[in-house]
Amino acid sequence: MPRRRPGATDRALRRYRAFPQPPGRRPRYPQDAECSCRGCSFDDVRHARDVLAEVLRQLPPRSRARLARQVRALDAGYAAERTPPDPFAADRQWRSDLWWRRRLTGGPG
Repeated sequence: MPRRRPGATDRALRRYRAFPQPPGRRPRYPQDAECSCRGCSFDDVRHARDVLAEVLRQLPPRSRARLARQVRALDAGYAAERTPPDPFAADRQWRSDLWWRRRLTGGPG
């Protein structure tokens, strides 16, 4: 089990919540983090979602259910409204359970 970092869950949730800003219909494209340090890794919204997935696996049932409701609502906006699917994702090495990594990336921020 990975070691938990203080504040990582809050930071991941704030980053995931802020990603679709500003409001509107324009697509958003996740970007790789410019720097590989722990703090900058949250610049990549996909990393924030990875952290949330890991936290959800580790939480006790009541806390998991509360966080899962928030994440599901954010997932809906991330998938349906703001990030286009990558039509070539099946040809890449992404794990199928990490659907948020199967979206187009690298476009205009």
